[in-house]
Amino acid sequence: MEFTKSLIKGKLIKRYKRFFTDVKLGKDIVTAHCPNTGSMKGLLDEGNEVYLRPNNDPKRKLKYGLEIIKSRKNLVGVNTHMANRIVEHGLNNNLINELKYNDSLKSEVFFNKETRFDFLLEKKDQKIFVEVKNVTLFRNKDTAEFPDAPTTRGIKHLLTLIDAIKKSYKTYLIFLVQIQNMKYFKIAKDIDEEYYNAYLKAKKAGVNFLAYRCDISSKKIFIDKKLKIIDD
Repeated sequence: MEFTKSLIKGKLIKRYKRFFTDVKLGKDIVTAHCPNTGSMKGLLDEGNEVYLRPNNDPKRKLKYGLEIIKSRKNLVGVNTHMANRIVEHGLNNNLINELKYNDSLKSEVFFNKETRFDFLLEKKDQKIFVEVKNVTLFRNKDTAEFPDAPTTRGIKHLLTLIDAIKKSYKTYLIFLVQIQNMKYFKIAKDIDEEYYNAYLKAKKAGVNFLAYRCDISSKKIFIDKKLKIIDD
């Protein structure tokens, strides 16, 4: 995924009310849209280098959107709306080894009245649901973690993936690690033990879990490398 517009480098001042970030661009201070409603734990230190996407849409009040934060020498893609686009690019270009050469791909497909999954793939008469989780948390130099806050929605998705297996679907959950230099991935059990338990239940039921790291720059973000998942 290439950015359609060149990103602009600045310095983070603060993030507030979930959707707003103040950023210093040269001598000016601008307010940028924050496309991530999560906690963004560990990323919001004042003075962190950030990259903004300029926006010329006259209907939008904010003229910039936050795309990347540099934290502890690693670039981190924080735009959660980009995650599905990155994975879709990866699926279409066969960058995910376990999900190559599909016959069809549909996005945002309902499984039942309450839940839809990010993708439905078909391959040799097998229907495959794929759910994507964006990962931005790292607390040591080489291990990415999810979630960064308790997530009842995430637990619901895991349990529904189990239900899909019972109806003859194959299911995958991809942890998309938008963090440079990571080697491993694990569930942040200390942050959400209920999610960790649901993850173990889903794994036992046959849900396939994958973690893939992104290559990140101010020009593009794309799937780069599979990471080893560590189970505590």
